[in-house]
Amino acid sequence: MNKVNMGSIRGLFVTGTDTGVGKTIVTAAITAALRAEGLDAGVWKPVQSGALLGSGVTDAERLLQSTGINGRPEAVAPFTFEAPLTPMLAAKHAGVTFTLNELIAAGKPLIKRYEALLIEGAGGVAVPLTDDALVVDLISELHIPALIVARSSLGTINHTLLTASFLRHHEIPIVGVIMNDGELTERHDDPSADTNAELIEQYSGLKVLGRFPRMHTDVNSETLIHTIQKTIQLAPIRQALKFNL
Repeated sequence: MNKVNMGSIRGLFVTGTDTGVGKTIVTAAITAALRAEGLDAGVWKPVQSGALLGSGVTDAERLLQSTGINGRPEAVAPFTFEAPLTPMLAAKHAGVTFTLNELIAAGKPLIKRYEALLIEGAGGVAVPLTDDALVVDLISELHIPALIVARSSLGTINHTLLTASFLRHHEIPIVGVIMNDGELTERHDDPSADTNAELIEQYSGLKVLGRFPRMHTDVNSETLIHTIQKTIQLAPIRQALKFNL
């Protein structure tokens, strides 16, 4: 099957060091902040699993709600599966098969609609999407840079360095790393959180763009915008999306 001709995509792929690291809330916050600056940024979740659209808890629904974008969840996430499994297995569980080419083609309307896209992956870069493709292959085919979202807690150095190494092995540019404090609570103090960012920079050569604080799941776009403007360096992200203010 021939590859889909997508043209030049202005986009940034938001990946994580694992599932549940906070990709959705960080993607929403970045998008909301860019849109608040008057930039025409949209969101795309190529494939998601773990719940069905209409439940209100899928990543696509959360992205729309948190960014204030007036769009349809099924357009943001063309492939959605109920089983809480890796996308490849969740699709098979639903009796559905798709190729990487079809996954990319489903995003073409969004690419045409918006000036640039924040594209949220599923889990980490080595998550299987099809029988012969991982998330990293999707990023590579889109020819866009990646942003890594990592936990602030103990263990994140190993996960982040491995993620960066895998992306570099596939010659994918990395804009930087955002640490997410989502797992940190007052009842579970983690002294490593104060030094993990510095060590990630030291050993990876990547820039940590900031630490995103723990947020409530029902936070609104105004709060997200204020929070990310205060805690995260957005200039490298604008530059990657070719938005030069």
